[in-house]
Amino acid sequence: MTHPFTNRLGQETSPYLLQHAHNPVDWYPWGEEAFAKARAENKPILLSVGYSACHWCHVMEHESFEDERIAAMMNDLFVNIKVDREERPDVDEIYMNAVQMLTGRGGWPMTMFLTPDGEPFYGGTYFPPVDRHNLPAFPRVLQGVARAYHDKPGEVTKSSRQILDKLRELSQRQTTSRPLRIETVQNAAASLAEHVDHTHGGLGRAPKFPNTAVFSLFLRQSAHNAHYLQLATHTLRKMAEGGVYDHLGGGFHRYSVDERWLVPHFEKMLYDNALLTRLYLEAYQATREPFFRGLVEEILAYVEREMLSPEGGFYSSQDADSEGAEGRFFVWDRDQVMGLLGEELGQIVCRYYDVTDAGNFEGHNILHPCLELDELARLFGRDRGEIDRLLQTARQRLFAAREGRVKPGRDEKILTCWNGLMLSGFAEAYRVLGDPHYLAIARRNAEFILTRLFRNGRLLRSYKDGQARFNAYLDDYAAFATALLDLYEASSERPYLDHAVAVSQVLLDRFWDARQGGFFFTSDDHERLISRSKSAFDGSIPSGNSLAAFALLRLFWLTGRSDYLHKAEQILRLFYDAMEQNPFGFSHMLGALDFYLSRPKEIVLVGDARAPETRQLVAHINSLYLPNKTVVCLDPQTVADGQGPSALAGKVQIDGKLTVYVCHNFTCSPPVTDWGALKALLLA
Repeated sequence: MTHPFTNRLGQETSPYLLQHAHNPVDWYPWGEEAFAKARAENKPILLSVGYSACHWCHVMEHESFEDERIAAMMNDLFVNIKVDREERPDVDEIYMNAVQMLTGRGGWPMTMFLTPDGEPFYGGTYFPPVDRHNLPAFPRVLQGVARAYHDKPGEVTKSSRQILDKLRELSQRQTTSRPLRIETVQNAAASLAEHVDHTHGGLGRAPKFPNTAVFSLFLRQSAHNAHYLQLATHTLRKMAEGGVYDHLGGGFHRYSVDERWLVPHFEKMLYDNALLTRLYLEAYQATREPFFRGLVEEILAYVEREMLSPEGGFYSSQDADSEGAEGRFFVWDRDQVMGLLGEELGQIVCRYYDVTDAGNFEGHNILHPCLELDELARLFGRDRGEIDRLLQTARQRLFAAREGRVKPGRDEKILTCWNGLMLSGFAEAYRVLGDPHYLAIARRNAEFILTRLFRNGRLLRSYKDGQARFNAYLDDYAAFATALLDLYEASSERPYLDHAVAVSQVLLDRFWDARQGGFFFTSDDHERLISRSKSAFDGSIPSGNSLAAFALLRLFWLTGRSDYLHKAEQILRLFYDAMEQNPFGFSHMLGALDFYLSRPKEIVLVGDARAPETRQLVAHINSLYLPNKTVVCLDPQTVADGQGPSALAGKVQIDGKLTVYVCHNFTCSPPVTDWGALKALLLA
C-alpha cells in the first residue's frame, strides 16, 4: 500500500528515490541533515542503496518499505537514508565494500547500518519480511541491530574500526618495480580461456554476464592465436541467439540466470548495450561476418528509439518489471502469436523461436532461435530467402503488437559516464560501418554533455528534468575523455581533441594520487567520506583507472605530451601485480597494458579530411581489426605549423595527393598514396 504523506525524497530528481517518496518510511536523501538528526537523537543510520531497474529493490520496497508496521519500526529505531547508487557511486562503492567484507557477497538492494558518523558496523543485501531463503526476517534484523547499537557500544565500535581499517587497505597498493611484460597479457588470456563454456559460450555457469572486457581481450589475442577468435565469436553468437537478446526490439538484457543465455534478468542497461556495441563491432572487423554487423545495427536502433532523449542525452535503463511482473512486456503465449500471425506464419515462428503451449519461462515464452534457418526452410518446404523474409515480417508484426503493451519503467537520469560509453559506441559504429547518422548522434550527445553537464570547467554526474547535479567521478571524466578521443578520430575535428585534453587535465589536477600514483574515485574537493577509494576492478563497466590509463596512452600518441605517458605507466605499475593475480577483475586494464607494450600504429593521413578519397581510404583502414592504432587526418598546413606529435614533423603530401604515413615504435614508414601499399604496412 502507499502512504498519504510524502517523505523528504519528494524533492529529488532520481526516479529511484522518487519511487520511495510515498513510502511510510521517513526517508532522508544522503546529506548532513540525516547525520545531524542521528547524532542529536543518538540513533543508528539505516542506509538503503539500490537503483531504478533493480528487481529485488522493488521486491524489498513492496514487502517492507510499504508495510506500515515495518516502516514504523524503521522510523522509531533508525534514521533512514535512501541512495541511488547510480547518482552516488562513491557512497555505494564504500559501503558495498563493507558489505562484502561482512558477508562475503554483495548486490542490491544493499542494506547497511551505520553509526551517526557514517561508520558501518553491520549490513547485508535483501532481507525478506519473514524468515525465508535462509535469511533472517527484516524486522528481526532491525530489532537486533538497534539493540546491539545501544546495549553493546564497544562491540559496535570494534566492528566499525575493523571495517574502516580494511577499507583503507583497499586503497593502499605498492607500485611494482618489475619490468612490464607482454607475457602478462598472454598468460591472463590463457587463464581466462580455461573458464569459457565451450558449449554455450560465456564464462563459467549460471548466472552469466556479458563480460565484454574479457572477450575483447580474447579478440586482441586472436592475432597471435586463432583459438581466441573462436572463443569470442562463439560466445557472441550464443548470447545473440539467446533470450538475453531482445529479438523483436533489439538490445541486450542485463544478464542470463541460466547457462544457456535463455532466461534473462529483463532489465536493460545503457552501459551493457554501449559496451556490447563496441565488442560486436570488433567481432565484425575481425571476421567481416554480416551477422555481427546486423547485431550492432539492431542495438543502436534500440538505443536511439528507447534511450535517446529529445535533448541528445542517453537515458540510464529500463526496468525488468511491468504491470507488477518481471519480464511481462517481453514474453509471449502461443495463442497470442498464432492469433497475430495466422496459422501458417504462426507455425513457422513458433517452431523457430521455441514458442510452445507449456512455455519456456514460468508458463510463458521467451523468444529465441532454436534451430538454423536452413533446417527451418526444409521443415516447411521453403527456400531460405523466403523463410528469412517471412520471419522479418513476423517480427515486425509482433513488435508492433508488443508496442501496445504497458512498457517497463525507464530511468531517465542521464549519467555522464554511461553517456560517454554510448557516445563511444556510436562514434566507433560510424568509423566501422560508415553510416553518417551514427556520427550525427555522437556529435549531438557530445554537445549535450558539454553544454548541460560541463560547468565552470568541471563535469557533473547526473542530469534530469533540466537539472545537472553532483560532482562527477573518476569514471565520468575518464569515459567522457575516451569518448571525445573516439569522436576526434571518427570526425578529424580538432575541437574534440582539445576538449579531451581539457577534461583529462581536470583528472590530473583533481584526482591524481601524487604519493602512490593512480586516480582516486573522487576529486580532492569532493565531499569528505569515511574513505577515499581508488577504484580499479573492471566490473560491469571498466574501472575509472583502466579507462583513464587507456585515454592517457592515446593522448600521448595523439599529442606527443610525455606527461600523459608517464602517468599511464604509473597506473599500470600500480595495478600490475593485481593484473597478474586476478586477470578477470582487470581485463580492461590488461587491454591498456597490451596497448602500452605493443605500441599503436600511428596512421597519419595528410590531406583534406572531407574529400571523398580520404573518406574512402579511412573506411578501408577501419575495416581492419587493429586494436592498437590511432588514426589522424591532418591538413598539410597543420603539419607544417608543427601541431601534433613530433612524429608528424616533416610529413608532407606527395605530388599534392592524399598521403599516408604509418609510424610504429617511434619509426615511420615512407609515404604511401594507395590502399594496397597502406594495407601491407598495416598488416605487417
